[in-house]
This record gives sequence, structure tokens and C-alpha cells, in this order.
Amino acid sequence: MEIYHSQTPKPIDRFVDDLDQAARARGFVIHNKETMEMAHTFGRHGAHVAEDFDLHMIQICKPDKASKSLSKNPERAVLMPKFVMTFSGSGSTQIRFLHYRPEVVRGLIDDAEFPESLAESFAEIIEVIEEAR
Repeated sequence: MEIYHSQTPKPIDRFVDDLDQAARARGFVIHNKETMEMAHTFGRHGAHVAEDFDLHMIQICKPDKASKSLSKNPERAVLMPKFVMTFSGSGSTQIRFLHYRPEVVRGLIDDAEFPESLAESFAEIIEVIEEAR
């Protein structure tokens, strides 16, 4: 596993809009726009957070590729959710993205083609993030 670690001077909302635009240009979508602001999500469940809490958990998906991949092997689903995390820190918008190396994926799921396919998706998401920064 690795964590992509970056930042942008853009406010979170602007970064999310730019991420959405860059993602759509490559066939990705932000799957959870209505629920990515965790302060609102926690609030709907009665949990309280600090007033300045601004964590966004942005689920990014490439529906065409994901549907084909999961049709081949539903065991892949456990590694399919991809989240870009954003939050304020050090005067900028912080960006994090957890991704897995192919050798880790091979050790978790017995599927010859999935590790490389997933690595391609991870690389493409990082490119989308870089473009949106």
C-alpha cells in the first residue's frame, strides 16, 4: 500500500470541481457528491464535529471499467472503492489517496489480470488529481 500525498492552494470546493472536470474527461465520475462532506454525513447521524472540520471523502469511479471488471470477478469488489481525501491543513488543501501495489493485490486476490488493471486505474486517478491541483 502507498499513500499519495499532495496539496493545492485551491480551496476544497474549487479542487473538487476541478477534480470532477478532470475525472469526467477520462471517463471517471465522483460517485458520492451528495455525501462526500463528512461533517454533513456525520451530522445526519447525530455525530458532532468541530466547526472547522472539512474532511471530504471523494469516491471516484470509472463505471464502464468497473462494471466489466466486477462482472468478470466479483471478488475484486473489496479493492474497488477508490477515495480521494481532502482537508485543510498548513494553509492549503491537503490531498491523500490510498492505492495498492500490484504485488499486494496479487497476494490478496487470486486473479491474474486484476493487479495490473487496478494499478492502471490508480495511476490514472493520480494523473487526474495532479491535473486538478
